[in-house]
Amino acid sequence: MKVILKKDVKSLGKAGEIVNVSDGHARNYLIPRGLAAEATEGNISALSAIKKLEEQAKAKEQKKAEELKKYLSHLVLEIRHPAGGQHKLFGSVGNRDIQLALEKHNIYVDRKDILLEDNIKIPGEYPVKVKIGAGQTAEIKVLVIPEEK
Repeated sequence: MKVILKKDVKSLGKAGEIVNVSDGHARNYLIPRGLAAEATEGNISALSAIKKLEEQAKAKEQKKAEELKKYLSHLVLEIRHPAGGQHKLFGSVGNRDIQLALEKHNIYVDRKDILLEDNIKIPGEYPVKVKIGAGQTAEIKVLVIPEEK
């Protein structure tokens, strides 16, 4: 019997695949547990329509990520941070500071998506990578400016 998997099944395949299984396995295990549906013409056409919509959504997300990447490549974030003598910062500039600076430009990313190797402790210009979705990474310039107290 041919079935369409609704969820990933370890020994059979991934969700959305059409697989051949024994009649008993399909009727007694897969279909009652909601893991699969019988591969009728209607179900197959519905599956192809769903896949088409998913591909369109993925393409739209990819395009949006490309636009954001282009915008971020020209962006220079200025972060003012208190500093003492010899222009050493009090504390450091971390992911959270960069996240807040991005939010001022209406760019919202999770601080875990800001790939900062180590916190910034000395004023200057630093390249920082940011995950922007769709498997893409953009590089922004962060300019840390000392603020005398």
